[in-house]
Amino acid sequence: MPNTVRRRRDTPPPRTGSSEAEVLRGFLDYLRASVAAKVDSAPEPEVRTAAVPSGTNLLGLLNHLTFVERSMFLGEDVTDWQATFQAAPADSVADVVARYRETVERANEVLDGCTDLGAPLPRPRPNRPAPSIRWALTHMIEETGRHAGHADILRELIDGATGR
Repeated sequence: MPNTVRRRRDTPPPRTGSSEAEVLRGFLDYLRASVAAKVDSAPEPEVRTAAVPSGTNLLGLLNHLTFVERSMFLGEDVTDWQATFQAAPADSVADVVARYRETVERANEVLDGCTDLGAPLPRPRPNRPAPSIRWALTHMIEETGRHAGHADILRELIDGATGR
């Protein structure tokens, strides 16, 4: 473990509008930005190195979240979830971060057209009913928040960087 702690400025949770949709989307975007920032500029090869027995690594977490966003909001089918926890060897940190941010942007374009949180998420997934927009947002807050916490620990183990 590094002997110096590099602290980042900690960003408090967002102050959002008062509607349920504004609160949910505000917190999801906050967590998305936090996890992307945690991976951005992380050093190679440590960003790919498993720091825990499960094999979890920092770059793999963001790669996985990219697939979760694509599946949930863009309707893409994922056949091997475990494989999503590893970035391709040719992918740089910048590649994975850019792909995640681009996926989030596309997901937000879908969400921008959703006004009724109780309506099903509009996504092209034949033979699979879409969850409500409310459920999808809540699930993505949980999923992103859980992995952001993992990323916090992994990044601190890599180079001592802390904070959101």
